Amino acid sequence: MGSIKRLRHPSTGGNARGDATRLRIIEAAIELFGEHGFEGASTRDIAARAGVNPPALQYYFENKKGVYQTCAEYLADDAWMYLEPVISHATEVLRQEGDTPALIDTFIEAFIRLQEAVADRMFVEGCVPNQRLFFAREQAGHEPSMASEVLTRRLRLPLNNVAAELIARITGTAADDPVTLIRMLSLHGQVLIFHVAPRITFALLGSKAIDAKKGELLKATVRAQTRSLLEHWSRERRARMRCEQRSETSLAGGAETR
Repeated sequence: MGSIKRLRHPSTGGNARGDATRLRIIEAAIELFGEHGFEGASTRDIAARAGVNPPALQYYFENKKGVYQTCAEYLADDAWMYLEPVISHATEVLRQEGDTPALIDTFIEAFIRLQEAVADRMFVEGCVPNQRLFFAREQAGHEPSMASEVLTRRLRLPLNNVAAELIARITGTAADDPVTLIRMLSLHGQVLIFHVAPRITFALLGSKAIDAKKGELLKATVRAQTRSLLEHWSRERRARMRCEQRSETSLAGGAETR
């Protein structure tokens, strides 16, 4: 990855025509990388779909790896616009000390806001099919690792770290505890299943896509399920604490009688 140069002509500071050309190439490349994979998508095909001459790719991106990395950065930038406000909110909430019922409820609401931002990015605002294919191929592990490195560093780690911290505060476990991480992944999976397996999920719902109405139904359903589980795990935490307190009191009383 270190041998890949940055863009020769990034969008900032360029002219409007150059920015539009660069964007057309990126969008065409995302489509073709999604349809055919990194190896199957040629620079000539990308240029043809973007409506530019092949030398334009070298002018803007150096080579095909440069195009591919820029696609990942473009997708990360786009998703970050949806996720950054809720991640920042959750980070601010986590600075509060204590475990009062009101604060636990604040943590639960912050986690639900994370889920709903992900759902909005995927469905309400529309993540086009070829973007889903790009992500699916990247996750399959057969594409160059640079896309995973970009998306993990800029999106997945910030999202998962703050989500795990919220669950840890709600449930009284460590953020890196395997149970905490499994819980986090299972809660995220309620939304992600519609993204990674659209054919199955849409067929069961009798539709071809998640429109705004179904998106709201999805969010409402996931919100209720998530709240129910998080509240249940929080009650388990309080029950453990009461049990530990009774045990400590019993031990202290036994020591006094001796």
